[in-house]
Amino acid sequence: MALAMAGCASTSGYPPAPTTADTAGYNYVVGPGDNLSITVWRNPELSMSVPVRPDGKVATPLIDELVAQGKTSSEIAREVEKQLSKYVRDPVVTVIVTGFVGSYSEQIRVVGEAAKPQALPYKQKMTVLDVMIAVGGLTDFADGNSAVIMRGADGNKRYSVRLKDLIKRGDVSANVEMRPGDILIIPQSLF
Repeated sequence: MALAMAGCASTSGYPPAPTTADTAGYNYVVGPGDNLSITVWRNPELSMSVPVRPDGKVATPLIDELVAQGKTSSEIAREVEKQLSKYVRDPVVTVIVTGFVGSYSEQIRVVGEAAKPQALPYKQKMTVLDVMIAVGGLTDFADGNSAVIMRGADGNKRYSVRLKDLIKRGDVSANVEMRPGDILIIPQSLF
């Protein structure tokens, strides 16, 4: 009996996930599906909201193709200023990301025994509890305490997380910060 109970315990063999994620220098990187609000000071006819196309580019008046994917909003603003300087004297451009989807490296993906497995856009200081609320919690068949975070930023290093303790028992010590590109894997329980 004791041997059978030991088989139910979390045996992932991975170190526990760090409670805080080092995202101090984090800047959001634009990806396909994001919406950008481009404002050109004193030129309202050049200001607009544009979607980032699936190929990672945007088109605005006077600029046919501008690669936005993989750049921060300030990098895009400087590029738009550079392109517009051919037509407008000393353009001042502000770019704000208004709709977030993000590239895969900016998303948190949840697979396995979540109620609604999905990819979520990363938000700074996002925790595993925020992720679990967004995906609707665990299924009845989930082995929450054997869940694993695969962290792409650490070379796909794996960390164990105790989702069942966090969600079912309210153990906030099991709540850890997520990082952009994390994959949360929730296995199925054997019984």
